[in-house]
Amino acid sequence: MLAVKMALDNAAYITEAEYLEGEKLAEERHEYVDGVVYAMAGTSRRHNSIAFNIAFNLRLASRDKPCDIHLSDVKARAQRSKAYYYPDVIVSCEQDEADEYYLEKPCLIVEVTSKSTEWKDYAEKLIAYQKLASLQVYLIVAQDQPLVTMYYSDAETGWEVARFDDLEQALTLPCPDCTLTLAEIYEGIDFTQPAE
Repeated sequence: MLAVKMALDNAAYITEAEYLEGEKLAEERHEYVDGVVYAMAGTSRRHNSIAFNIAFNLRLASRDKPCDIHLSDVKARAQRSKAYYYPDVIVSCEQDEADEYYLEKPCLIVEVTSKSTEWKDYAEKLIAYQKLASLQVYLIVAQDQPLVTMYYSDAETGWEVARFDDLEQALTLPCPDCTLTLAEIYEGIDFTQPAE
């Protein structure tokens, strides 16, 4: 998703409370980073299909587990970064009742990236998400080729990274406890057509 800066450099600082209240009434979604609000552009059908495939398979894998899986309309609160983002998929498997509109304790976050957002997904959001004590896995999923970058928290070594680029490969996820193949992630996606 292309983020378009809404606040001018000299505009008044927007508090978190003002942002959250405004977002309840907004016709389009906005992300928030330390007082600045960014409008979110719409997504392509390919982007949406990939996010849906992931959420659908995670829901199937977590039917007997106390996990909540949400698509792009529930925010992640990255408190230490003073930010609120709309991940493409967000999962929480522990009680997280901070607010009806965002999660503070996600264990898995997925961003389906594009050329216009990959800098933010691999830099700003990666840093903010890794500060979440509850987060175990952050997936960045390409939409123009089979490619998933998995950042995962290791109790002994901190954050590690693995890349998957073969449709036969499977990711082992701790939250929810399941495997997810690239074939499931990219089901129905035609890579001979260019991504938008």
